[in-house]
Amino acid sequence: MQARGQVPVLFNPDLIAGKLLEWYDAHARRLPWRRLPGEPLQEPYRVWLSEVMLQQTTVAAVGPYFAKFMDRWPTVNDLAAADDADVMAAWAGLGYYARARNLLACARAVAAMGGVFPDSEPALRALPGLGDYTAAAVAAIAFGQRAVVVDANVERVVARLFAIEQPLPGARPAIRLATGQVTPETRAGDFAQAMMDLGATVCTARSPRCMLCPLRADCQGYAHGSPERLPVKAAKKAKPVRQGRAFWVERDGKVLLVQRPGRGMLGGMRALPDDGWSAKGDGAEGLPGEWRCGGVVRHSFTHFDLELQLMLCDAAEMDSLPAGEWWPVEGIEAAGLPTVFAKAARLAIAEKKG
Repeated sequence: MQARGQVPVLFNPDLIAGKLLEWYDAHARRLPWRRLPGEPLQEPYRVWLSEVMLQQTTVAAVGPYFAKFMDRWPTVNDLAAADDADVMAAWAGLGYYARARNLLACARAVAAMGGVFPDSEPALRALPGLGDYTAAAVAAIAFGQRAVVVDANVERVVARLFAIEQPLPGARPAIRLATGQVTPETRAGDFAQAMMDLGATVCTARSPRCMLCPLRADCQGYAHGSPERLPVKAAKKAKPVRQGRAFWVERDGKVLLVQRPGRGMLGGMRALPDDGWSAKGDGAEGLPGEWRCGGVVRHSFTHFDLELQLMLCDAAEMDSLPAGEWWPVEGIEAAGLPTVFAKAARLAIAEKKG
């Protein structure tokens, strides 16, 4: 256990785990990727897949995607052998598409190791795409090892429990240290999931349900009377607004789709042709043809907002076409377009019908 004393402790840290685990034994959420207290450890592939999907995504959103992936690729070797385009299409809508590329890279690395995930946190961290959080979560939940697991829910619980006043992100080292002070040597996986459940259902960002919290008597944030203000967050910077165009080219009931470059934003995904917009600037590249302006799609990315002008044209009216594939308009949902292009496709179809 990490040394105490660098974070103020006004309670017995050894009692925290016992209280929380007792609460978890009675209140653990039933989730498709989770085993319940007292059951055998979960298969590492399921833990890893769910943890990658859950990064910056809600449990409710992940549920259907997890079921779809497990149905199509029930083992890490199945996923490793999958076609990149199929995996990217199945991921469409979850966002943060670099995760899907890392998912494939990691699956193939594990397959090359005989299809068996390493069971230590350092070895897990060496796999493609596994950062500190995912490696710790898999080590604790799938292998029962003591590891300090800190996601957004744990961050919130611990910041309140220890009344850590330093604003994020600067507070993260102190929060991790404090989490290590209360993480037990045994049942570390259950403890990590208990912390996550407590943050998701009781110690919520807004209107925390402190009267139901098993740690209320120990919580310094509650003792100070304003737990909901913790963790302190730095003021958000205004995001720039980028301008771009998406081109809807239709022929015989089919629409032209292209595959985006393997690296970069929405890398490897099917998409509508566009004018080269990016996080760094507006689009500029046009396509020759007799274009008609459609509506505008607005979409928010992590670091910028996008206003995407929809442009429509029949293939017969174009001088040349970019390389791509022709996809049935009626089956466009099956193409696995990223959300911003799926919005543009729905808008184009609605405008044509109108």
